[in-house]
Amino acid sequence: MKHIFKHAFNFILLSCTSFSVLANVMLVEGYIRAMPPSVPNTAAYFTLMNHGPEIKLVGVETAIAKEAQLHTIVEEAGVIKMKQRMSFTIAAHGNLELAPSGDHVMLLGLKQPLKVDEDVDLTLKFDDGTEQVISIKVTKQDMTKQHGEMEHHHH
Repeated sequence: MKHIFKHAFNFILLSCTSFSVLANVMLVEGYIRAMPPSVPNTAAYFTLMNHGPEIKLVGVETAIAKEAQLHTIVEEAGVIKMKQRMSFTIAAHGNLELAPSGDHVMLLGLKQPLKVDEDVDLTLKFDDGTEQVISIKVTKQDMTKQHGEMEHHHH
């Protein structure tokens, strides 16, 4: 009898952990930068909090753009460049912060101009095969200014 309970407990435990990422990864804050109607691309910045084991964000999809790509900012020989990344790791019980001066999501080929205060859904894709939809607002305000940070000032 003890053997049966042990297997039942393990089955229940495994069933719970396979769905755990949806409960473990939460949106803390975020925004999409509003751009003039003539600009076909923009960027999404957001912070995710992970209450579970390490996981990787491997992709983003949205109905508002032809493509969404994970990007980072790097400096090579004194020149600031944007490079595509295959994934962003979210540490166990850590945060992933996407910001203008670093990692971010590029939204390429906007299907129509975005309106300020419009809510946009992004589908986050993780390396364990799970997906999570987050909704963030379009804003003109550069959130880095709120935090007192300076953007791309290198000496």
